[in-house]
Amino acid sequence: MLLALVAALLPLLAATALHAPAAAAGEPARDAARAGAVPAADRAGAVSAAALTEVTNFGTNPSNLRMYLYVPESVTPKPAVVVAVHWCTGSGPDMYNGTEYDTLADRYGFIVLYPSVTRGSKCFDVSSPQALRRGGGSDPVGIKSMIDWTTRTYNADTGRIFATGISSGAMMTNVLLGDYPDVFAAGAAFSGVPFGCFATTDGSEWNSACSGGSVTRTPKEWGDLARGAYPGYTGARPRMQIWHGTQDDVLRYPNFGEQIKQWTDVRGVSQTPTTTDTPQSGWTRTRYGGTGDRAPVEAVSLQGVGHNLYAQGMASRVLTFFGLDSSGPAPQPQPGACRVTASVNAWSTGLTASVTLTNTGTTAVDGWKLGFTLPAGQTVTGGWGAAYAPSSGSVTATNAAYNGTIAPGASVSIGYQATHSGNSAAPAAFTLNGAACAAG
Repeated sequence: MLLALVAALLPLLAATALHAPAAAAGEPARDAARAGAVPAADRAGAVSAAALTEVTNFGTNPSNLRMYLYVPESVTPKPAVVVAVHWCTGSGPDMYNGTEYDTLADRYGFIVLYPSVTRGSKCFDVSSPQALRRGGGSDPVGIKSMIDWTTRTYNADTGRIFATGISSGAMMTNVLLGDYPDVFAAGAAFSGVPFGCFATTDGSEWNSACSGGSVTRTPKEWGDLARGAYPGYTGARPRMQIWHGTQDDVLRYPNFGEQIKQWTDVRGVSQTPTTTDTPQSGWTRTRYGGTGDRAPVEAVSLQGVGHNLYAQGMASRVLTFFGLDSSGPAPQPQPGACRVTASVNAWSTGLTASVTLTNTGTTAVDGWKLGFTLPAGQTVTGGWGAAYAPSSGSVTATNAAYNGTIAPGASVSIGYQATHSGNSAAPAAFTLNGAACAAG
């Protein structure tokens, strides 16, 4: 019985080792105001600028993930979005504090999204059949909902969505690029494993064969696993950057070569590097299918380095691979240039809501998206004056062809029908093209 207990505990103990200490990131400690997340209840519609903020009711979320967002003071028009995925035992705020993506966002004007696990292990699900297929459920679906919320709210560029992660987050980066090749332009995985390597069918989060580096396949077999997550998809596939230490004792170094096999096959390029160089002492960088900073696949091997390889400066190299380190920020629309009033006429299980949006700024609004969150239990069944999506949770109303322009001081009236399960209140806060509106 004792031996059986020890055998059962070993995978759990190994899983808890999948982490990167905050010190490894090398980023200076933040002051108290920046160290924690601004609670969702403290937000007035839009996410607070230059502060980590939790977003709730962002959409379908089968595994109860939490969503944290960092929006810089200034963002580029149609900003890029970087999804930064934490390690086992970590969290979204830990990833924020342990990496420098937020300070780079301040410089280059993109948005950073930090998913956060709530299950006991604090590891992302990269093992279950649900996680390893598009729309199958579990963590990837919740992360996709977070991306959709962010792109709607901030009119982000859907052609510039990226993922990066450390350890468990690196494994999830591989999974996201396999499940949603039409969503992500590129990924960067620090100490990860190939898509599908950690697969289990017994409900376990841990795969000892994969972690030990004994799972090997041909490039085509690995590629077929990734392609099988979205059967029938024939569009472009994401680029991939892979980082691994030769002395990794948690996710063994052979996983580095297996990832290279997988993503070169997915991208349809040769297994033979087009270039090999040493960007830093002890590093060997190989590029496949191209010679520049944005090759289809780039791999960096760190000689003598263990599992916790992430260090300050690596995020800048990730941005170079993503192509996000060349465009500066533009002023973000400021709150206060709009006002919204909303009223509800309700009955036993239904309601109609009337919403008036007023442009209180000095310039015309040319094309608008009005964001708001429906109270729990409400579902939009129809509407007028705008297109509404999704039907529950965080909803965006997009202008109709005839009312897309709102002159200074002018208003537009829209409305919707909805069912409810007891709470028939009107939304309490609104955003216009990502900027908070005054209410009432």
